[in-house]
Amino acid sequence: GPAGLAEPCGTEGWAQDAVPPGAAFVAAASYRGPGNNDTRSNKALPILLWWSGSLFPHFPGDTERIDCPRGSCLVTRSRRVARHRRTKALIFYGTDFRAYEAPLPRLPHQTWALFHEESPMNNYVLSHSPGIRLFNYTATFRRESDYPLTLQWLPDTGYLRAPAVPLAEKDAWRRKGYGPVLYMQSHCDVPSDRDRYVRELMKYIQVDSYGKCLHNRELPSERLRDTSTATTEDSEFMTFIARYKFHLALENAICDDYMTEKLWRPMHLGAVPVYRGSPAVRDWMPNNLSIILIDDFDSPRELAEYLDFLDKNGEEYLKYLEYKNVGGIKNQFLLESLEKREWGVNDMSLPNYLNGFECFICDKENARVKEEQEHKKSRGKIPAPRPHIAQFKHMGCPMPTPGFGSIEDLTEGDSWKEMWLQDYWQSLDQGEALTAMIHRNESHQGRFWDYMHEIFLKRTRQH
Repeated sequence: GPAGLAEPCGTEGWAQDAVPPGAAFVAAASYRGPGNNDTRSNKALPILLWWSGSLFPHFPGDTERIDCPRGSCLVTRSRRVARHRRTKALIFYGTDFRAYEAPLPRLPHQTWALFHEESPMNNYVLSHSPGIRLFNYTATFRRESDYPLTLQWLPDTGYLRAPAVPLAEKDAWRRKGYGPVLYMQSHCDVPSDRDRYVRELMKYIQVDSYGKCLHNRELPSERLRDTSTATTEDSEFMTFIARYKFHLALENAICDDYMTEKLWRPMHLGAVPVYRGSPAVRDWMPNNLSIILIDDFDSPRELAEYLDFLDKNGEEYLKYLEYKNVGGIKNQFLLESLEKREWGVNDMSLPNYLNGFECFICDKENARVKEEQEHKKSRGKIPAPRPHIAQFKHMGCPMPTPGFGSIEDLTEGDSWKEMWLQDYWQSLDQGEALTAMIHRNESHQGRFWDYMHEIFLKRTRQH
């Protein structure tokens, strides 16, 4: 669930990985944009249609005028205008986008925009070229996207600087029999296959696991066991988990720049994240020593030995928390990225990123309308605007791999292998099928499975 709204940060939660799309949007205040000097009446404005209606309640009605820097638009969730000539863009929410439900035929005067801040596992169609290239504009977690949402879980640098629990208190906690490492996960069968890794790590070091996955310890009170407590930044819950020296922070899927509260929240609390997720995570870290990367170690056993060493050597351990000191955030790229982004996280003085992306699309469409008018007026001397097409690297997530060991080691009938590898490769076929349908100007959605069958047969013949 998105964090750029006036909602308690962290609805994606430690206990659950998914929140129903749009669940966080209901409470957001209506945002009309910074204003401009666009004098056109509503009847003359380009229309942006949210194809995923569940995301639209960030406005009270069905249709709103938004006043963006370069001009105004009408934004609506009413599909009645889907084929209207003034409807210039369709905006899709990635988690809700299904190739077999896409609006066909695709109209030449409409761009498709994609808003997808959630995990790549929610829709692997977007991780393959044929899927992502269906879209003209993107807002994804990747820095390469047109409107990047990369730091959506990081409100500001102050969040990182919050003080840590003193080491003496963490050591006293250890003496009470608590482990050095915390794991808290209730979403178990995920593409990153994190439980397979953690299960192996548990052979070599004490890991206290409170969630449904690999559960081996009870939370001390009924109140803490309530999942709603665990998914908001509840103070009693935060105090409890902040006493741990290390938090296992394993994203549910692996992709460049996909970083969630699983990473930022332990940093906020001053527990060192033991992280697996974005391969490019170091680019965003406050300094060179703030997280421990699982993939730096040859085996779970080696990682356990290192964690044990830090657990016993307080001075070495504390080096991982130096970014909390005055001037401790050394990474200019991180500081500039936070400074530069135009949307805020839980900041009512800034637009949230949904409204920001709408205005981004509105400005692009107003510019396109102008260029098309100039092209017409010049009788072709001025070229028509060229379509902007999203690139593979706007999502481009790799094939899921086992959390521990290699594919060859997995037994026949391993549920992870059957679920996620199949999902990943079938998603490629879906993107290809929809692309073929659009190229052939198909208008009947029901033919999608015929196209899928055709691709399947072609693929079997090749092998």
